[in-house]
Amino acid sequence: MEALKQFLAENGDELLLKTWEHLYISLIAVLLGILVAIPLGILLSRAPKAAGLVMGIVGVVQTFPSLAILAFFIPILGVGTVPAIVALFLYSVLPILRNTYTGIRGVNQGLLEAGRGMGMTGWQRIRYVEVPLAMPIIMAGIRLSTVYLIGWATLASFIGAGGLGDFIFNGLNLFRTDYIVAGAVPVTLLALVTDFFLGLLEKWVTPKGIRDSKEAVV
Repeated sequence: MEALKQFLAENGDELLLKTWEHLYISLIAVLLGILVAIPLGILLSRAPKAAGLVMGIVGVVQTFPSLAILAFFIPILGVGTVPAIVALFLYSVLPILRNTYTGIRGVNQGLLEAGRGMGMTGWQRIRYVEVPLAMPIIMAGIRLSTVYLIGWATLASFIGAGGLGDFIFNGLNLFRTDYIVAGAVPVTLLALVTDFFLGLLEKWVTPKGIRDSKEAVV
């Protein structure tokens, strides 16, 4: 306990700074992923033949090693926060895109026909019928992507983007267990806390009828 107090006294401010850097990099990448993947998923739901090709291309990007992606952007974007965010953004797209496509395609066709019968335009059906009904699946993709990125963001330290990876890799280089723990524990807590709050957000944005039906099944 005394060792922990001493470590926090010496490194507390830096730990807070690195935690903020880590969260900032992760969330900006996820937000960019949301802005790209959700509209693209909706668009692909209108063109199922093209969906397989696009999903395949995005899936291939996911197979590239994280360090290879980071290294690829160094000659183009240099080092620091920007290439880290771009690399993490690429990793964020697939879970959100896949879930958006699946959720939209899974909407009951009878409800869409009812919307047409009420005189809704295509945009209105997307806004008031398809997206709300697909939201639980879309949010599941966002949760998965966010938790993944919080873990992967530790590698951003390799290109000078900061974050909690600095503590982990400094600890490995200096054989300092306390530094490794100081980086690994907050990363784990960030992932768990973020997943918890996104779970609450998922319930909040899910239409009441769907929530009630799920509770009735349980």
